Amino acid sequence: MPTIGEIVERLESFAPSALAEDWDNVGLLVGSPDWPATRILTCLTVTPATVTEALEERVELIVAHHPLPFHPLRTITTATTAGRLLLQLISARIGVYSPHTAFDSAQAGINQHLAIGLGLQQIEPLMPLANTPESDVGSGRVGSVGEGLSLLELAQRVKAFLGLESVRMVGGDDQPVNRVAIACGSGGALLPTAIQRGCDGLVSGEISFHGCLEAEARGVGLVLPGHFASERFALLSLADYLGEQVSGIEVWASRKECDPLRSV
Repeated sequence: MPTIGEIVERLESFAPSALAEDWDNVGLLVGSPDWPATRILTCLTVTPATVTEALEERVELIVAHHPLPFHPLRTITTATTAGRLLLQLISARIGVYSPHTAFDSAQAGINQHLAIGLGLQQIEPLMPLANTPESDVGSGRVGSVGEGLSLLELAQRVKAFLGLESVRMVGGDDQPVNRVAIACGSGGALLPTAIQRGCDGLVSGEISFHGCLEAEARGVGLVLPGHFASERFALLSLADYLGEQVSGIEVWASRKECDPLRSV
């Protein structure tokens, strides 16, 4: 019978924890490597909805992109959402593993998939990770789209790849983009690097208001599909990967998880 430890080994070979940012909290966060893991749920975030699904479906391991816990906890009680969820999971012997920024930066991670899906060429990390044997790992991605592409056309590519009805944009429809940076999730911290590396376009889940103003002032067009949309698609692929790599398990991406933000 597959164990959590065996699943962790597969995940670590795909997105090693060593690739994670120093501030992050990745790896096996809840549970024991010896616990069984025959039913596995992938999701973007551990929420009341995904925990309810895990309990109803008798899941033994949740692979969640965002860590729970993320910050150190002084107490684990029902007084907080994080405490309530952790108590439910521990009581049911459900493990939690999070790859987070290791998955973002991995060779075949989220940013790489986004870059390929948007048709970028000559793709490389926006911020290569030092002291690693691989030259194609690191934060974000950067690549060229070829001449003649407008910001609006880049936005249409994003919508098509992620299956969205709309995205947010900073810049003019006809503004030309040739060199594009990719930063899934909240990518404002990578804007200065994108500018430094000569990018005239940046695709990120979300960026602060002042980050948008800075991009506008520096002539960098932004396409912002939302934090959820920019990462959630990869959790479906991760479920498929685990199902192919490990026999004797049933694994699926959460059917109840949805973007908390909606347009009206």
